[in-house]
Amino acid sequence: MGMRTEERLVRWLTYALLLLGLAAVAVPFWYMLVTSLKPQSFIFEVPPRLWPTQATLGNYAAALSKDSFGLYFLNSLLVAVASVSLTVLISALLAYAFARLHFSGKEPLFNLLLLGMMIPPVMLIIPQFIIAKQLKLFNSLLGLILVYVTMNLSIQTFLLRGFFEGIPKDLEEAALIDGAGQWTIFSRVVLPLSRPGLAVVTIFTFLYSWDEFPWAHVAIKETTKRTLPIAIALFQSQHLTEWGQVFAASIVALIPVVVVFVIFQRNFIRGVTTTGLKG
Repeated sequence: MGMRTEERLVRWLTYALLLLGLAAVAVPFWYMLVTSLKPQSFIFEVPPRLWPTQATLGNYAAALSKDSFGLYFLNSLLVAVASVSLTVLISALLAYAFARLHFSGKEPLFNLLLLGMMIPPVMLIIPQFIIAKQLKLFNSLLGLILVYVTMNLSIQTFLLRGFFEGIPKDLEEAALIDGAGQWTIFSRVVLPLSRPGLAVVTIFTFLYSWDEFPWAHVAIKETTKRTLPIAIALFQSQHLTEWGQVFAASIVALIPVVVVFVIFQRNFIRGVTTTGLKG
């Protein structure tokens, strides 16, 4: 009887901690959403309301119509989609080579690749600046894409290699006996079985490419090439007292992240439990 009581106590304590964690994450987002729907005159009302008495979409209309916000959104979307596509393709090819192929120096090369995981991105801004200047990649979305791809290759290759090594070799050997080549095995056997791992790579790379600010702030000076993180930072400085519009712009910036996670969430959860990310 005492054991059951202790188990129930632990269970309820676990639920309470989970609810507290959920509240700590959800309340700021809820406040941001509610504020984005309030007219300017009701934003600083005391006590604050959980839902505005006079909800309006005027803040969204104003935020989207100012400062070429739509153009910045499209720039970020282009950069993120291109970065994700190239990162998934290149990291999958590298991971398959390190997981299945046999060649001299494989492990030293893989360990050298992993060094990219150990260097903070901020420390690479100066080398990136020098290389981008020599290659004439400033004020270029292509320059952002190339940097984002290279910054993600190490960790994503590491994750996918672990996932590929978990796929039974019998399946690949059976395809090899049937006359399939390495590319056919990779594209028609390994990749379809690796959707959870690819979902993890897709979400992590998209989040990095969508939210990255330091390098975009350094590399992009032309107004028409700005991405959304730069636009929102400038928007906040220009409309600091108009919190409804600032939060409306932030909510719009969150929509693609939510959409990507919803699309890949099932495979993402499976991938997290099989790529070495679980605790």
